[in-house]
Amino acid sequence: MTAPVAIIMGSQSDWDTMRHAAETLAALGVACEKHIVSAHRTPDRLFGFAKGAKAAGFKIIIAGAGGAAHLPGMTASLTELPVFGVPIESKALSGVDSLYSIVQMPAGVPVGTLAIGKPGAINAALLAASVLALNDPKLSGRLVAWRKQQTEAVSERPEGSA
Repeated sequence: MTAPVAIIMGSQSDWDTMRHAAETLAALGVACEKHIVSAHRTPDRLFGFAKGAKAAGFKIIIAGAGGAAHLPGMTASLTELPVFGVPIESKALSGVDSLYSIVQMPAGVPVGTLAIGKPGAINAALLAASVLALNDPKLSGRLVAWRKQQTEAVSERPEGSA
């Protein structure tokens, strides 16, 4: 069986951000596949991947994109699967250009848009796990435990205070 989540990105350099989605999914016991699928440099690969994603067994696609950030929107236009877009932080505009490109999809082509960079990649994985957990009690339990651990990691007082 194919992994339930596909993580796609426009280039190898996007992996620095998107690896956080893969690591979060792994921590929750959710399998994922990772692919480089550029909307601009490999459009045939994008079309083939997006049109075949559901038949391949994927349930959710997490798409990271920088610069023009067309990958999440183009993917969403080619599949009925949920697509979560992660804007990659860029040197030129700090990822704001990517955020605007992903979040401004026309009505009828939804892309769940997350925060720029690492926080967005982690939250995209958590959102994907939350959707999958609706039909998977074991995953739901792992997600509850992960969130409990996050809560318990927050101190009541700053270190070094009296």
